[in-house]
Amino acid sequence: MKNYNKRVNILQKPLVTEKTTNQASLGKYSFKVAKFANKIEVKKAIEAAFDVEVTAVNISVVKGKAKKRGNKIAKKPDWKKAIVSLKDGDEINIFEGL
Repeated sequence: MKNYNKRVNILQKPLVTEKTTNQASLGKYSFKVAKFANKIEVKKAIEAAFDVEVTAVNISVVKGKAKKRGNKIAKKPDWKKAIVSLKDGDEINIFEGL
């Protein structure tokens, strides 16, 4: 049986950019999630954390950029992004308490 205690660590942080703020009005929210997370785990974590109903989850892996400092080249780590669509009427207040 799979251990679902990892659900706490699945959501790392919400992504707040101009594009994701515009998508929030359409009921879509973006999050940085753990690399091991899949769509089902992300859906359960969002529903448990924010008490909303998720209708769809899209996941993509964002490749890290190469950075150069002097003659050395380093690569930023890859990370996983989840775009979550909510049921009509549900919303997540990312700026709550500011």
